[in-house]
Amino acid sequence: MNRICELFGIEYPIIQGGMVWCSGWRLAAAVSNAGGLGLLGAGSMHPDTLVEHIQKMKAATDKPWGINIPLMYPEIDKLMDIIISEGVKIVFTSAGSPKKFTARLHEAGIKVAHVVSSSKFARKCEEAGVDAIVAEGFEAGGHNGREETTTLTLIPQVRKATTLPLIAAGGIGSGEAWLATQVLGAEGVQIGTLFALAEESSASDEFKKRCISIEEGDTMLCLKKISPTRLIKNELYNKIAEAENAGASADELREISGTAAAKRGIFEGDVEGGYLEIGQIASAIKEIKPVNAIMETLVKEYLDAKKSII
Repeated sequence: MNRICELFGIEYPIIQGGMVWCSGWRLAAAVSNAGGLGLLGAGSMHPDTLVEHIQKMKAATDKPWGINIPLMYPEIDKLMDIIISEGVKIVFTSAGSPKKFTARLHEAGIKVAHVVSSSKFARKCEEAGVDAIVAEGFEAGGHNGREETTTLTLIPQVRKATTLPLIAAGGIGSGEAWLATQVLGAEGVQIGTLFALAEESSASDEFKKRCISIEEGDTMLCLKKISPTRLIKNELYNKIAEAENAGASADELREISGTAAAKRGIFEGDVEGGYLEIGQIASAIKEIKPVNAIMETLVKEYLDAKKSII
């Protein structure tokens, strides 16, 4: 047992990222039932949808689970009311100040982790009183920090900046990578891409197939004038990159992207006209597996790697 396992009551210090359009109740319940911590991705759920997924989670697992919620979500107050009224026990927050809701969530008996991309924000988390920090390097898929700091650079610096339980995220797709982050001071890992491409993920089959076909270098950070986002290169990405290189404004980039670009790409399977948000590690993943198999492989790789270096 380590501090992450103790804090959340889980068998393995493996947290499934709460990813938009991927992290529904089937994925989160499967991860929790396999000994990790499953998270519902509230960032792509309307309030009524979140209630539905919470109810299905309660029926699907008696293990610990939680909800990931980006603080920039437009109906954030409604979601927080739902989370508290439904008796959710664990919340991961991101994309905003941890001071805004941490005290209220603690009053409701909820444990809070916050995602950061720098040591500066890690210190602000400690000031805000969160229970754990997720330090995410820019290898990660989807929305990223502006600092473009890699995970292996970020973790030891955040470890020096705070005494809080620390979870590493970004580019972690194997037991060996999990062990590497532990050596640098992390006590757990948050994994997105591997689980986004699991059988139980609610992402479309077209999205998953495209992701497991990419090679190194096929994802890039873009949209830095709006919110830095890692995308697979496709027709929409090429239009965005061309516009960015020509000095397009944030409004012009939004117009090129259109509405619900992430939903189009990830959930609806428009692999050329939507955002394909995925991490760099996708190029190392070549098949779509069930969560149980992913978890078993991670643990075996971790234990084998640990033995090999002692």
